[in-house]
Amino acid sequence: MKIAFFVSEATPYAKTGGLADVGGALPQALSKTGTEVKVFLPLYREVRQKGIPLLKKADRVTFSWAGQPETFALWESLEGGASVYFIDKPALYNRDGLYGTPAGDYPDNGPRFAFFSRAALEALKTLDFAPDVLHVHDWQASIALAYLKTAFADDPFFRSTRTLATIHNLAYQGLFEKSVLAETGLPESLYGLDGLEFFEKVSFLKAGILYATALSTVSHRYSQEIQAPEFGCGLDGLLRQRSESLAGILNGVDYGVWDPSVDRDIPADFGPGRIQGKAVCKQALLREFGLPADGKDLPVIGMVTRLAGQKGLDLVVEALGSLFTLGVRLVILGTGEAGIQRSLETARRRFPSFFGLKIGFDEKFARRIYAGSDMFLIPSRYEPCGLTQMYSLKYGTIPVVRATGGLDDSIEEYDPVTGRGNGFKFAEYAAPAMLEAVKNAVRIYGRPEVWGKLRTNAMACDFSWMRAAQEYALLYQSLVGR
Repeated sequence: MKIAFFVSEATPYAKTGGLADVGGALPQALSKTGTEVKVFLPLYREVRQKGIPLLKKADRVTFSWAGQPETFALWESLEGGASVYFIDKPALYNRDGLYGTPAGDYPDNGPRFAFFSRAALEALKTLDFAPDVLHVHDWQASIALAYLKTAFADDPFFRSTRTLATIHNLAYQGLFEKSVLAETGLPESLYGLDGLEFFEKVSFLKAGILYATALSTVSHRYSQEIQAPEFGCGLDGLLRQRSESLAGILNGVDYGVWDPSVDRDIPADFGPGRIQGKAVCKQALLREFGLPADGKDLPVIGMVTRLAGQKGLDLVVEALGSLFTLGVRLVILGTGEAGIQRSLETARRRFPSFFGLKIGFDEKFARRIYAGSDMFLIPSRYEPCGLTQMYSLKYGTIPVVRATGGLDDSIEEYDPVTGRGNGFKFAEYAAPAMLEAVKNAVRIYGRPEVWGKLRTNAMACDFSWMRAAQEYALLYQSLVGR
C-alpha cells in the first residue's frame, strides 16, 4: 500500500512532544511491513539548524491560495528509512518555535498549518504519489481533509484515496476566528454546526472528525473516554455519531533507543538476566538528588512530567506528607505551572531526606530516573496514551498509574497469587486512592522474590512500534478494502 503522512512534527527533525515520536517512529516501522510511506512536514528553522542533508525536489510549486498564486519549495530528507519531505515557505516556518514562543502561540497558526496541509496535497501531485490512504495527525494536518472536500473534490488524482485522522489529544483543536476561512481559501459554506463551526470559532480538528473515512486515537480506552462529556471537549456528540469508524491503537516506543542494556546515559547497564546494574543506578540517582544513600532500602519513586494539574501533580502536592509516611523517597524532574512548582519547592525544603526535585527537563537525567527508580508514578487526570509508563517498564521500574487512557490499556494490576500483571492502578482521581495504590506497591516491594517476578514481567512487556505498525497496516487495509 501507499500511505501519505501529514504531521506537524517528527523525530529526529523537529519535536515539541509525543506527536513527534509517532511522526518519526511509526512510518519507519510501517516501512518494515512492506508499506510505502511518504511523510510531509513543514521545513522549520529547527530542521535547518540541525544540518540534516536535504535534496531539493521542486524549486517552485505554484497553486491558488485564497484567490492568489502562491509558491513553495519541496525538499526530501536524505537520512534514509521512510521518505520524508518538507514544505519550504520561510515566511511561515523559519521561526524559533514550531507553534509559538514562551509568550504564546503564533497568531497566524491557522494560515500557517492550513498552508502546510494544502501545500502537502500539491506536493503529492508533484511527486505523482497518489496514496491509498492519507493519514493526518491532529488539528495541524486535519484541515487537509477540508481541502480534499472542496478544492480537490473533483480531482481524479485523489479519487481512490481513503483518509484516516488520528486524534492525539482532543483538548487541542486548532480554534480560530471565522475569518480564517477566507484567509486560507476555504469556502464560507463550511462554517456551520454541521461544518467546521465550534462555539463561534472554526475548528481545524473538526475537519478531520467530519470528513475522514475513519478516525483513530492513541489508545483504546481514550477512544471510549472522548465519546463522553468529561473528556469529549465539546465534540463527544460528534464522536459518538462516528463511533463505528473510531479505533484506538496504542502508541509504541523505540527499544533501539529506550533499553537499559544499551543505554549509555545511565551509570550501569542492566537487563532481565543481569539486574545488578539497577542497584548501581539507584545509588547514583540518590547521590545526584542529594538524598541519603544509606543502608535503608527505601523504595524510590520517580516522576518525569510536566508540573501540571492534568498530570496529577495537584494530587501529589496534596499527598506528599502522607506519602513519606509509607517509607518511600520521591524524585521529580519537570517544569510547568508556577503554583505547583512553588509547592514542590516548599516540600523539598520540608522533606530534604525524602524528596528530590529538579526544575527543568534533561533527557539524559530523565533516563537516569527511569533506571534508578523502583517505581514510577503517573497520576494523570487524563492521558491519551502516555509513553513514560512504557519506558519505565523496560527499565524495570514499576508504574503506579491512574486507570485512564493509555495508562489503563498498558498497565495490568499485579496479582501476587497468579503472578500476572506489570504494575499498580487506581481509578478515582483522588489523593487517598493514589496513596492506596502506592501502599500496595510498597507492600510488594517488601517481598523481594515477589517484586523480582513483577519486575521480570515489566521488562518483558512489548510495546514496540512494530506492534502498533501492524495494527495500523490492518486498519489501512480495511479502509481500501484489501
